[in-house]
Amino acid sequence: MFPQRLTEGYQQFLDGRFQTESNRYHQLAEKGQRPEIMLIGCCDSRVSPEAIFDAGPGEMFVVRNVANLVPPFDPDTESSYHGTSAAIEFGVNGLNVKHIVILGHASCGGVKAFHDQTAPLSQGEFIRKWMSQIEPVAQRLGPSTGDYAQDLKRLELAVAEESMNNLLTFPFIRRRVESGELMLHAAYFGVATGVLFVRNPHTGKFEPCVNE
Repeated sequence: MFPQRLTEGYQQFLDGRFQTESNRYHQLAEKGQRPEIMLIGCCDSRVSPEAIFDAGPGEMFVVRNVANLVPPFDPDTESSYHGTSAAIEFGVNGLNVKHIVILGHASCGGVKAFHDQTAPLSQGEFIRKWMSQIEPVAQRLGPSTGDYAQDLKRLELAVAEESMNNLLTFPFIRRRVESGELMLHAAYFGVATGVLFVRNPHTGKFEPCVNE
């Protein structure tokens, strides 16, 4: 049976938001999507980009995976499927987005499992191989600071920044960035606090998006 929670939620959507935005949905169906922003985030259920940025239908092209990772450009690996890379290619070359945002977050289970060297929730091969991408990031950070919470946050931020840098390994992205057609951003959301930090491209530091 289809989950009752989804049935009830859909009914509320149908009676509420769909009614008030019916013209917008009709235009999106007729003319297609033209979002200017692509967001690559974690599939963690606590970090919904549409909720965080109060986005309506058609405003953001969203890709979510475990730990908001962007693998380096690697079209020659025949044995792998490149879901994230395919979405990036479509967002940039198909939709001509103007911005790509990597959205990391606090309390990331994938990053924490890697940091703690604990077994993943799933014992399959997919997560282990996927999370191995964090290894070079952790090595570059160097030894522990002695503060567990600080070390974990430092790794979460570094993973977001690494994903942003990996975007530049895609030739079609680098060309657009260098020509000024595309901008890359890294951000970090505090699940418990609601505070959004955005990486300052000049200093490399993550700073609050807005001043309260």
